[in-house]
Amino acid sequence: MVKQKIQRSIRITKYVLYKETLLDYRESFWSFIGAFFGIEIIAFIQSHYLPDLENIFLIGSFGASCVLIYGAIQSPLAQPRNLIGGHVLSAIIGVTVYHLIPHIIWIAAPLAVACSIVVMQYTKTLHPPGGATALIAIIGTEKIKSLGYMYVLSPVLTGTLILFVVALLFNNMTPSRCYPTNRKFTRFFKKNKEIKG
Repeated sequence: MVKQKIQRSIRITKYVLYKETLLDYRESFWSFIGAFFGIEIIAFIQSHYLPDLENIFLIGSFGASCVLIYGAIQSPLAQPRNLIGGHVLSAIIGVTVYHLIPHIIWIAAPLAVACSIVVMQYTKTLHPPGGATALIAIIGTEKIKSLGYMYVLSPVLTGTLILFVVALLFNNMTPSRCYPTNRKFTRFFKKNKEIKG
C-alpha cells in the first residue's frame, strides 16, 4: 500500500515536471516578438530622438519587466496595475530617498529598495523590476540623478506605457494568449477576437 502511494507520487511528479518543462514554441515566439518590439521602440526613441549625452530613456528594469509582461502574462505581477504602479511608485521613492540621503549610498540604496517593496505591497502593485527602478534612481548616472522627479515621468512612466501598449497588442494576437487577466479586459479582447475570427 505504501509502495503504491510512493510509486503514484513519483509518476505524478514526473508528469508535472514533464509538463512544466515542455517548450511551447508559439508562446516563446510571441514572448520574443513582444519583448523585441517593446524594448526596440524605447531604444529607437532613445537613439534617434535624444542626444548622446541624454541617452537615459532605456533603463535596466525594463528588461526585467519584459520577462513578466511578455513571458509570464498570467502572473499577477505582470498585470497593468502592477507594471505601471510598481514602476512609478518605486521611481518616486527612489528619487525621494536620493534627495534625502544623496551621499550615503550604503543607506540610500537599501532604503529605496526596501521602501519600494513595502509601498508596492500596501498598494497591491508589486512588480519586482520596480525595486530596480528605485535602485537606479540612487546608483544611476549623474544625468539620471539630475533629472530629479522628472525621472518618474521620463524614462519610467513613458517607457512603462510603451511596454504596456506593446503587451496589449502582441499578447492578444492569438486565441491562446490574453493580457491582462482582468475579467473586463479578458471579455473585451475575447469579443474582439471572435468578431475578427
